[in-house]
Amino acid sequence: MFVSVYIKIEAMKVAFCGNDNTSAYNVSAGVLKNVCFVDALNLVPHVFLLFITFPILFIGWGSQSSKVQIHHNTWLHFPGHNLRWILTFTLLFVHVCEIAEGIVSDTRMNSHHLHLFLPAMMGFVAATTAIVYYHNIETSNFPKLLLALFLYWIMAFVTKTIKLIRYCEDGVPLSQLRFCITGIMVILYGLLMAVEINVIRVRKYVFFMNPQKVKPPEDLQDLGVRFLQPFVNLLSKATYWWMNPLIISAHKKPIDLKAIGKLPIAMRALTNYVCLKEAYEEQKKKVANQPNRIPSIWLAMYRAFGRPILLSSTFRYLADLLGFAGPLCISGIVRSFQNTNQNYTTSAKDPSNPYLSSQDFFRNVYVLPVLLFLALILQRTFLQASYYVTIETGINLRGALLAMIYNKILRLSTSNLSMGEMTLGQINNLVAIETNQLMWFLFLCPNLWAMPVQIIMGVILLYYLLKESALVGAAVIVLLAPIQYFIATKLAEAQKSTLDYSTERLKKTNEILKGIKLLKLYAWEHIFCTSVEETRTKELKSLKTFALYTSLSIFMNAAIPIAAVLATFVTYEYTNDTTLQPAQAFASLSLFHILVTPLFLLSTVVRFAVKAIISVQKLNEFLLSDEIGEDNWRSAESSVTYESCKKHTGLYTKAINRKHPLRHQLNTYEQSSGRHPRPLEIDDTAIQVTNGYFSWGSGLATLSNINIKIPTGQMTMIVGQVGCGKSSLLLAILGEMQTLEGKVHWNNINETDSSCEATGSRNRYSVAYAAQKPWLLNATVEENIIFGSPFNKQRYKAVTDACSLQPDIDLLPFGDQTEIGERGINLSGGQRQRICVARALYQNTNMVFLDDPFSALDIHLSDHLMQEGILKFLQEDKRTLVLVTHKLQYLPHADWIIAMKDGYVLREGTLKDIQTKDVELYEHWKTLMNRQDQELEKDMETDQTTLERKTLRRAMYPRESKAQLEDEDEEEEEEEEDDDNMSTVMRLRTKMPWKTCWRYLTSGGFFLLFLMIFSKLLKHSVIVAIDYWLARWTSRDNETKASDSTDQKQSYHVAVFSVLCGAGIILCLITSLTVEWMGLTAAKNLHHNLLNKIILGPIRFFDTTPLGLILNRFSADTNIIDQHIPPTLESLTRSTLLCLSAIGMISYATPWFLVTLVPLGVAFYFIQKYFRVASKDLQELDDSTQLPLLCHFSETAEGLTTIRAFRHEARFKQHMLELTDTNNIAYLFLSAANRWLEVRTDYLGACIVLTAAVTSIIYEPDSGFLGLGLLYALTITNYLNWVVRNLADLEVQMGAVKKVNSFLTMESENYEGTMDPSQVPKDWPQEGEIKIENLCVRYENNLKPVLKHVKAYIKPGQKVGICGRTGSGKSSLSLAFFRMVDIFDGRIVIDGIDICKLPLHTLRSRLSIILQDPILFSGSIRFNLDPECKCTDDRLWEALEIAQLKNMVKSLPGGLDAVVTEGGENFSVGQRQLFCLARAFVRKSSILIMDEATASIDMATENILQKVVMTAFVDRTVVTIAHRVHTILTADMVIVMKRGNILENDTPENLLSQEDSIFASFVRADM
Repeated sequence: MFVSVYIKIEAMKVAFCGNDNTSAYNVSAGVLKNVCFVDALNLVPHVFLLFITFPILFIGWGSQSSKVQIHHNTWLHFPGHNLRWILTFTLLFVHVCEIAEGIVSDTRMNSHHLHLFLPAMMGFVAATTAIVYYHNIETSNFPKLLLALFLYWIMAFVTKTIKLIRYCEDGVPLSQLRFCITGIMVILYGLLMAVEINVIRVRKYVFFMNPQKVKPPEDLQDLGVRFLQPFVNLLSKATYWWMNPLIISAHKKPIDLKAIGKLPIAMRALTNYVCLKEAYEEQKKKVANQPNRIPSIWLAMYRAFGRPILLSSTFRYLADLLGFAGPLCISGIVRSFQNTNQNYTTSAKDPSNPYLSSQDFFRNVYVLPVLLFLALILQRTFLQASYYVTIETGINLRGALLAMIYNKILRLSTSNLSMGEMTLGQINNLVAIETNQLMWFLFLCPNLWAMPVQIIMGVILLYYLLKESALVGAAVIVLLAPIQYFIATKLAEAQKSTLDYSTERLKKTNEILKGIKLLKLYAWEHIFCTSVEETRTKELKSLKTFALYTSLSIFMNAAIPIAAVLATFVTYEYTNDTTLQPAQAFASLSLFHILVTPLFLLSTVVRFAVKAIISVQKLNEFLLSDEIGEDNWRSAESSVTYESCKKHTGLYTKAINRKHPLRHQLNTYEQSSGRHPRPLEIDDTAIQVTNGYFSWGSGLATLSNINIKIPTGQMTMIVGQVGCGKSSLLLAILGEMQTLEGKVHWNNINETDSSCEATGSRNRYSVAYAAQKPWLLNATVEENIIFGSPFNKQRYKAVTDACSLQPDIDLLPFGDQTEIGERGINLSGGQRQRICVARALYQNTNMVFLDDPFSALDIHLSDHLMQEGILKFLQEDKRTLVLVTHKLQYLPHADWIIAMKDGYVLREGTLKDIQTKDVELYEHWKTLMNRQDQELEKDMETDQTTLERKTLRRAMYPRESKAQLEDEDEEEEEEEEDDDNMSTVMRLRTKMPWKTCWRYLTSGGFFLLFLMIFSKLLKHSVIVAIDYWLARWTSRDNETKASDSTDQKQSYHVAVFSVLCGAGIILCLITSLTVEWMGLTAAKNLHHNLLNKIILGPIRFFDTTPLGLILNRFSADTNIIDQHIPPTLESLTRSTLLCLSAIGMISYATPWFLVTLVPLGVAFYFIQKYFRVASKDLQELDDSTQLPLLCHFSETAEGLTTIRAFRHEARFKQHMLELTDTNNIAYLFLSAANRWLEVRTDYLGACIVLTAAVTSIIYEPDSGFLGLGLLYALTITNYLNWVVRNLADLEVQMGAVKKVNSFLTMESENYEGTMDPSQVPKDWPQEGEIKIENLCVRYENNLKPVLKHVKAYIKPGQKVGICGRTGSGKSSLSLAFFRMVDIFDGRIVIDGIDICKLPLHTLRSRLSIILQDPILFSGSIRFNLDPECKCTDDRLWEALEIAQLKNMVKSLPGGLDAVVTEGGENFSVGQRQLFCLARAFVRKSSILIMDEATASIDMATENILQKVVMTAFVDRTVVTIAHRVHTILTADMVIVMKRGNILENDTPENLLSQEDSIFASFVRADM
């Protein structure tokens, strides 16, 4: 019985209209007069919507979505789309307020009134359903279903209007919250109804006969576009929801270029280039009449990209203003909390007044935390939106600028490049540095105008909280700002000087690595190592300055807020009568944190602004520099511009197939594929120059009075002495020179063929041109030869055969698919030249210009090229050929000859004409030809090509490394098969490289590591202590300041506070210094160990490891370890400790917070885990796509004349646009991924703030600790994303440490011998007697032996020749003397001492060797002959005299101290080899080994060498390894080797007398 009554009472308590008012259900005064009934009426539309939409959402979905065939379900095409999302979000917010207001009002009633909040809750659900429903209808393009929404908005509008009218009749005042909410809702529903009507008006999907047809945008039809930010709905835009699949998929497989697809059309470099170009042209027109004004790039940039920057700035302002909600809410929550604590009597329930005023509402303790939460979410969303928009605009600007620069490069006048007005370096800087400066400036641009507003607002709020004392704190911040600017400028200077030193260090390291074999053989590695260490010391000194300023900058950033807070609170305490309240204290603390950021950033922004101004000046100079003349023959057909590409939009929308990027599509309008049918010979001159005067831009004519004609379809030769203007003549005809007067007339070959006009115009003046200095693309051999023409197998084979490239191609690891060029394999001059000639021959053009194609070729190749390539291939094709050459023996083949002298034409005509008309010239040629013939005979013996191929083979396959590499590959494959289950691989991808981190930290030394950890922990403890003390100080009883005890207390509080602040400031400095110091020590040790390890490494290591790979460790990786890891580490430790101390502090204030921390922690773990992997991949993509772009610019600038002669500008532009877009898309995705992370961590931070506030209100701590908890919760939001981003950065940067460490595990050569150096006689080896006993040698202990049981005896002073085919073990034997290889059996005894017992340094310093490749180092001649500085000048001059270099060196400025450039480039190969001979002579060793020393020199030098060996080295033992047998015919003894064994060993005479001896057969073959 009691139970049933109780249930009845309970049921009555929860009645819809409440049960404490009998008149609640009374409708006698009219239905609409009853408030409860009106509220019930408001439920109807919501229920109606849910009733209709749920079945459609859940049942009828699959059938609709297939209607439209579209790749992404992101097609947003209903008008008013964004407005609808904004209105719906506003509506949801108002619903939240309505629910809150209803619940607060309900608490004031005696029983529960559901009508106060239930309709609002249903409204919230309905609004959410409405937007979900709308989104699904829009993406599936089924507009008829929108009618349901239309009806809903009308019904909701009507019911809310009725409610509003009811309130007006009742005379509810405006100050009541419910009235305001209802009014706002009426407006919102009205607007949403208007949006819906607009959709009907535009799309006509109902009430109209013919609905409007719509097509998805091109980008969405293109399956290749994966960057969806511009196309997704507002919610997905704000939270980067569309990135989820990509970031999650990174866990399963690495993100590659295919995964990120291509850029949407609006972001492509071409689109932005057109915008910027139009704006710039407009500026040009404006200043066209004013000669002293230059067009403004700034205005052009503003015209093209101003709107997004304004949008971004708006977002930024909104975010900054919302940022102040934090401090204000803290102050409000703590105040209302204090008030509730003090007046603990709860406000009486007042059923008579159901309305709540806004003041009452905000006084409720739980309302402010929710508002703070929403404000934080909005602030962070706006902030990230602002960042995203500026970054996207910055990337677009960079793309446009790159295209503009490239377009300009293609039109630069050649004289500009050659006369040094615009060096390649400057162009590279424009591309790599200046465009990036402008892009960065744009990123930071909104800060310029947002910061002042933020600072002013902050100071105003501080003043409102703390009155005058706030100005003291603000003054501290402002006064310290210039110091920060000063530090920032110093940082930039230090960085520049560091860069200079590291460039110098790299140059030296590069020289060491290139000459490592020589250094080891001469035991000079320590001298060169010391030289690198010296430069490194200078670099470290400059790095120290850099580190000092970095740590000062970090210190200022951490210490300024502490100093400002100290100054403010102490001033407040002593100037005000009232004590400091927790609400004031923590709100102002939070404000100081907000204020410091803009001031810290201001110095950076100002610095970037200054740099940007300079960059724009440089850009303007470049864009206004001289262009190639348009008045010459080129104007007949201007090259295809970007604008014409714009019309062919079809090109851009097809998915890029990266193997043949758009080449074939471009061909259709750029190039006719076949040859044009040739018209009848109207005129047999192809080109005619009349009265030509040409200059290289200096105004002085380089070529004067040129009157020549070039006959069609015939071979014209241009001859003359060096420097008489032959190449200039070719370039003048091509229009590369400035025409002072006269005309170059090109015969219009295709005029009669009208069909060619459309497609073939491109080939009309295209000239296949091979420049004197060979120019290669960074591409495969095949791409270099084809050069954009269609591939024709037969033709390709014919061309490669004519240029005898096949043997060279066979040597390359991937045949003609091997990458060559700057980043590929280094070919020799001759090989490069032949590829360029092949390119010219392969092209299908009527004209071929070859500029001295034989200069780097030996005689066999020249003849072959002349016969097969020129006479056969070109003449058969009836192509017009102009050939510049020094080889007069080919003159008889010429159809027409032009002889030049000193810039004018000496003679022109056929050889017969010249023979009859100018006998003198003909005779002169004849004598020259005879001389060349004699050289020929000599030359026949030296075969340069086989040599080049040998070098290439050596470079490609250092002896046995090939076999070993194959074995390694097999091993790797086996390993991969084991590890094939993806989970293992993925586990490795998601794991942080902790081991490497530990290695890095310990390489800085344990003491510094301990100091860093200790000082960091101490500093953060002190900072927490400062805030904790502040909480204690402010939450003491708010007594008045009368009594003495209070004064004492006050000074006690202030004193402790000041001490703590002082300690905090000092610790900030100590920690920032220790981190940088530790980083420096680690960098110093790692580099030192790496250098020593590499320099002492076995020669085998250098044979099998590419030079570039080793250099990378010294350049890129060392740079990361030097400059990037320390700041990342500092930032990571700081943000992690801040977050941890914040969580600790909140948990201390409210232990309940720990419970809510678990789900948040799990969410955070997964976010960072997924982001790190994706970020790493995207960073790698960004890095790897940058290099090809920069290389493309520099190679274009180098090969400008060739590209213009071929008329391939359009193809190169196209390629540049593709490379730019590829790099931009990678960068865009990287920044979008950063935004993805930040939005998520910011929302997590907002949740932390909400939970911290709510739990602390429930837990009811001291008001001071409540403020403290909230302050810390707010700081977490700022630092969470930094933790993850620094973690991701550190992971990438640790890769560098890992790579360096991988080299540190390598085994060094065994430098210690069993004998003590002091036991070795001073003058050993005196005699030069060599016994080789049963010698077995291998390169590594896991490889097969290369010498097997070799026995030989060499008497003192004997001259021994060793010969054999390639790979017979000759060179291995020479290396065995120096223990460069592993002697695992047998021994070599020199003058009675077994060389295996000697210390390596002693052994190598007592023998001499001359290598096949002459190596010189940069420095002086003296340094090259005697780097140890042991010899007198007389000794050096004697050596030079013996090597027949004395006169040459005497003529040089400085004599012995004359400069040797890098690699000895300023001497010929022959001279370099003679220097090496002199070097061997200077070291008075009784044993000299010559390893194929005469291979790469001409006959004359070789004769000198032979003579010196016979005379100067009479009393020394000389072992010559010969590749030409005739050089060892005069030797005392000959050793013939085969496959590591000695076959014959006797005097040359004896061996020659035996008919069947191998040596005799060698000699016969060599004759």
